[in-house]
Amino acid sequence: MHQIARLIVRTGWGEKYVREVLGPDAQTDAQYREWIAVHDTLNDADRAAIAAHIACMTNPPVISVVMPAYATPEPLIRAAIASIQAQFYPHWQLCIADDGSPGEALWRILGDYARSDTRIRVVRRAENGQITAATNSALALATGDFVAFMDHDDLLTEHALYHVAAALEQHPGTDLIYSDEDKIDERGRRSQPYFKTGWNAELMLGQNMVNHLAVYRRSLLEDLGGLREGFEGAQDHDLALRAAERIGPERIRHIPWVLYHWRWRGRQGSFSRRWAEICADSARHAVAEHLARTDQDGAFVSNQPGAARWLRVHRPLPDPQPLVSIIVPTRDRLDLFARCAEGVLHGTDYEALEFLIVDNGSVEPETLAHFEALTADPRVRILPAPGPFNFSALMNRAVAEARGEIILLLNNDISMIGPDWLAEMVSHAVRPNVGAVGARLLYPDGTVQHAGVVLGTGGVAGHLNVGAPGDYPGYQGHLKLARNVSAVTAACLAMRRSVWDEVGGMDAERLTVAFNDVDLCLKVRAAGYDIVWTPFAELFHHESASRGLDLAPAAAARFQSEIDTMRERWGPVLDNDPFYGPVFDNRFSNYRPADEPRRVAPWTRESAP
Repeated sequence: MHQIARLIVRTGWGEKYVREVLGPDAQTDAQYREWIAVHDTLNDADRAAIAAHIACMTNPPVISVVMPAYATPEPLIRAAIASIQAQFYPHWQLCIADDGSPGEALWRILGDYARSDTRIRVVRRAENGQITAATNSALALATGDFVAFMDHDDLLTEHALYHVAAALEQHPGTDLIYSDEDKIDERGRRSQPYFKTGWNAELMLGQNMVNHLAVYRRSLLEDLGGLREGFEGAQDHDLALRAAERIGPERIRHIPWVLYHWRWRGRQGSFSRRWAEICADSARHAVAEHLARTDQDGAFVSNQPGAARWLRVHRPLPDPQPLVSIIVPTRDRLDLFARCAEGVLHGTDYEALEFLIVDNGSVEPETLAHFEALTADPRVRILPAPGPFNFSALMNRAVAEARGEIILLLNNDISMIGPDWLAEMVSHAVRPNVGAVGARLLYPDGTVQHAGVVLGTGGVAGHLNVGAPGDYPGYQGHLKLARNVSAVTAACLAMRRSVWDEVGGMDAERLTVAFNDVDLCLKVRAAGYDIVWTPFAELFHHESASRGLDLAPAAAARFQSEIDTMRERWGPVLDNDPFYGPVFDNRFSNYRPADEPRRVAPWTRESAP
C-alpha cells in the first residue's frame, strides 16, 4: 500500500515537500491570516443568510455564557463582553462572577453592563476562590438550555453562538459541543489555529482537545455537579472527561470553525512556570480519576518528560500474559529477516509469544538453513506458503494456525529499537473497546514512516506525517500522544484473535497486496471497536525493502483495481476521516489547511456542520 508514498518522498519533489511543508509550522501566521480572509471572513450575503436562518428556527435554545472574572483590565473585559453582545444569535445570556477582585473598578463595570442589558447577570463573590469556584458561581446564575464557557479576556466570533444553535437544530440529542480555536494578540492579529478533529477519546487522555469553545447541556452540568475544585488549571479537562463518561461519543459534536479567540500575548506575563506545573498536575489527576472511574485497573498517568502538558497512560499487562502470535511473512532476504527474527526472539521483553514464519517460497540455502536453526527454539514455527505473493491470503492462513489470544502482524523488514514495544501494544490490544493497535515506525534515518493512517490521501489512504523529523512533536503534539485513528499499517499491527475472526480477517480476493490493512481496520471500526496508535511502541521499518517497488504494468493494474475496490466499498468513509478534520487538505497527511475545506456552512444549505 505504501510504495507510492515512498516513491514520492524519495523524489526531488518529495524532498521539497518534506523540507518546506512538514516542518513544525505548516502554516505561518501570515499565511493563516491570508487563509482567514478567504475562508473565515463573512460577507454581506453570509450575514443575511445567517439572519434568515435564525429567524426560521422553531425552537431556538437559550445559551448561557458563563465567565469568571478577576481583576480584569478594563479594555479586556469590555472587549470580551462586546463580543457576546455582537453575536448574530440573540438568544443568549451572559453570567459573570467577579471572584473577589480588589477595589471597585471591575464590579462597577459589570454592574453598568447588567443594568443596561437584561441578558447580563452578575454576582460578586465575597472572597477569591480561584477559577473553578468562580466559574461555578457564574454557572449558578445560568438559566439557559446550554452553557458555554468563556474566559474573561477572550473573544467569541460574532457567529459563534449561531453555529452552536445550528448544530443543535440538526442534532438535537447533542450534549457537548466543541469548536476550533486560535490565539489573538493585543492588536487583534490572529495566529496559532487549532483545527480539531472529531471526538478522540484516546487523545483526551493525553491532552484536552476540547478546551475552547466548549458548550454543555445545562442539565448535564447539573447532574455532574459543575466544575470540581482541586482541579484548577485543568478543570475543563476534568469536566469533559466526566461528561464523556456519562453521555458517550454519539452525543458529542465538533464544529469545524474557529469560534473562539484565546487572548495570547496579554497572558504571557501571568502564565508562570508554577502555574504551568499546577495545570500539568491537575490534568494528570483528572485523567487518573477518569481511569479509576472507568474500571481501568492498574493504569497510571505520567507527564511526558520535557512536555509536562502532555500525558501518557501506562497500562498493566494481564497476569498471566496472553500468548501473542507474531506472524512474519518472508521470502529470502535473510539480511532483513534475520535482524527481525533476532529482535523478536531476543530483543523483546515480552515472554508469552510464538513466532510464526510464513515462508512465501524462499529458495536461498542460507535462508533455509536459518529457518532450520530457528526451529530449535520451541517458540518458532515455519508455515510453508509458496506461490504468488498475496499478503491477505498469507495472513489469513497464518492466523488460522496461530495459537495466541493476540495476533501481531509484522513485516520482515522491521527491526526493534527498544525491548518494550510488544508489551505496550499488548497493553492496548487487550482492552475490550480496542480492536487494533499500531506502532510508531521510523525509517532507518530516524524520520517518521508511520504515525497512523489518514483516510482520503491519494484517493484511499496514506501515512500521517511521513518523512517528518523523528523529534517533530507533530500538529498539536499528535506524534507524541496515543490517539484513536481510522487505520494503522499491517507492517506492525496487533489485535485480539476474536476481533480478527469477528470481522473475517483480510480480503484475499480483491485486496491481495495494497490497502488490505486499511480495509481490515475499517471493518474493525464498523464493528464498533477503536483503533489506537501509540508512539510508545517504536520500531524501525525498512519499508518494502524485501520486495522493492513493483512498477510493472500488471502491478499498476492490480493497484488500480485495489483502489477501485476501496472506493466502492468505503468511499464516503474515505472522504471523511473523523480523526483528520474537514479543514485539513486530505490530499496531504500533515494537517495542512485546505484551499477548499470540506466543512459545511450551515447558512448555505440545510445540513449543519
